[in-house]
Amino acid sequence: MRTLCLLALLLFGSRCLAGPDDAVNLDELMDSADQWAQENLDDDALRALQQVDRDKVKQVFKQIQEQLQGPYVIDVAALKDTAKAILPLLEGYEETQPYAAWLKAQLDYLDVADEFQRTLPPPKVEPGQPPRRAPNPPPKLERAVWVKRLADRPWPDAAKPYVPLLKPIFTAQKVPPELVWVAEVESSFDPRARSPAGAAGMFQLMPATAKRYGLPTWPLDHRLRPEESAQAAAKYLASLHAQFQDWRLALAAYNAGEGTVQRLLKERKAHAYDAIATRLPAETQMYVPRVEATVARREGVTFDQLRVPQG
Repeated sequence: MRTLCLLALLLFGSRCLAGPDDAVNLDELMDSADQWAQENLDDDALRALQQVDRDKVKQVFKQIQEQLQGPYVIDVAALKDTAKAILPLLEGYEETQPYAAWLKAQLDYLDVADEFQRTLPPPKVEPGQPPRRAPNPPPKLERAVWVKRLADRPWPDAAKPYVPLLKPIFTAQKVPPELVWVAEVESSFDPRARSPAGAAGMFQLMPATAKRYGLPTWPLDHRLRPEESAQAAAKYLASLHAQFQDWRLALAAYNAGEGTVQRLLKERKAHAYDAIATRLPAETQMYVPRVEATVARREGVTFDQLRVPQG
């Protein structure tokens, strides 16, 4: 029981300190995590871990996915320390290294969310009213924070052979070749990367998206082949840009799904990314400015300067 409590504190942090009305049912959480893991995590990867490690990893992955898809950016900060603690564990087994590659690409989100949690002013307390949630950072602030964070970051070593190889593939699909840097944000150019939600490859394509653009996922997963993955990602981005006529909206849809973006634009009666930014999932609120800052850092161009290749 003591071991379970320590594990719970590690995985759930302050949630385990809730009062009786908010008590966490650990059995239900473990059952839920087991079901989720069976649906999303590779069997070979799970078998490589010790039982206590499997439980820890399953819980942390589940929590990260929930927070990234949640509505509040600062909530993502809650798992920063735990995620960094399990990363060496994942890197220690060949079978779990694809998940380590995915997790490493997520650490920037956790760090930036933590920065917002520490620096955003708390909402004003109204007498007689319950405390309000801190609002999401506005898109202008998001862009500034990501530009600052990436200002001195060198090229990932893995990018050096891939960028000149993959840029012509984007150009051939009439997508600005500068957007090849989506792969840095998605996977740090690691073709092995695999997310707990089922995305895989350098451009983190979900199975349905891969199949839509002609990539088999069985018996061999062609998402793990950089050139094929780049071609499918470029085709998808071209389709999204044709639909939304804006690269920020296209990237938001690449990350959150076109249905989510369409619904928010309709609800807000809007046509621009900034009008819906703070309503998007937490990950997407950070993903779009992160891609934008990465392209600016690597290529020296803004999104407004991106041009669709002609011919």
